[in-house]
Amino acid sequence: MGFDNWDEIRTAFQVARVGTVSGAAEVLGVHHATVIRHIDALEGRLRVKLFQRHPRGYTPTEAGQYLLAAGQTAEDQFAQLAARIEGAGEAVTGELILTSLPTLSGLVIPALAQLQVDHPGLTLRYLTDSRVFRLEYGEAHLAIRAGARPTEPDYVAQPFAAHRMALYASVTYAAARGLPVTEADLAGHRFVVSEHIDSRAPFLRWLHQRISPNDISFRANEAEAQAAAVAAGMGLGFLPVIGARGRGDLVEAMGPRDEWDSRLWLVTHVDLHRTPKVQAALAALKQAASFCPKI
Repeated sequence: MGFDNWDEIRTAFQVARVGTVSGAAEVLGVHHATVIRHIDALEGRLRVKLFQRHPRGYTPTEAGQYLLAAGQTAEDQFAQLAARIEGAGEAVTGELILTSLPTLSGLVIPALAQLQVDHPGLTLRYLTDSRVFRLEYGEAHLAIRAGARPTEPDYVAQPFAAHRMALYASVTYAAARGLPVTEADLAGHRFVVSEHIDSRAPFLRWLHQRISPNDISFRANEAEAQAAAVAAGMGLGFLPVIGARGRGDLVEAMGPRDEWDSRLWLVTHVDLHRTPKVQAALAALKQAASFCPKI
């Protein structure tokens, strides 16, 4: 027969440890009748006496001594486990998962590199999928979100930075077709845009209000593909300043403008927000963004 009732085993251990029903009841916070019932039920299933009853209390039999020794070992092991778990919660080690837009890699990667230098026990995972990762399901420890402030009740959202966009063209496109100087000049050009026509991105809303569908030459659902299309001379397109500025194959046609900026948020789940690992990651990202509050 297996030990399948932990409450009875815990009760028997406390009786063997303190030697009285009343003492065990006080330790366990139960009525003394509950202690007696647990002992009788356990002895009945084991078909062995665990205690000798006498006016001064309960003395463990040989079987009771085995239970006392095993219970003490288990209690010590659980205490060690609790200490390890508590220590792990305070250590900046293990796996940390961060998710963001792919276009933020130029900021995020250097911040994560420094974080790992400071905390070599960390294993980092950086996910840049276009879908929104659910922090409440443990899909990530920390997310960088763009747009309106996240409103999920269990999320902690902190302002991070402004995501700067500008209108770019390839060097070959600019040489062949020129660049727009004013908004009125946009009508004579071709454009690379997102496949998501309902995007709330402020720069795309601005653009769609000023051009016609016939001006669009290329659509793609991934930012990397859009950037490649612009670089290939397929049209003008909005690209993140942090990645496009300084590239020799691109020229800045217009911008950036404040009205094209997207607000970025550092988002964590309330249950993990205060853990040292998440706090270390937040600090590293904030430090990186402090040098370029508009990225």
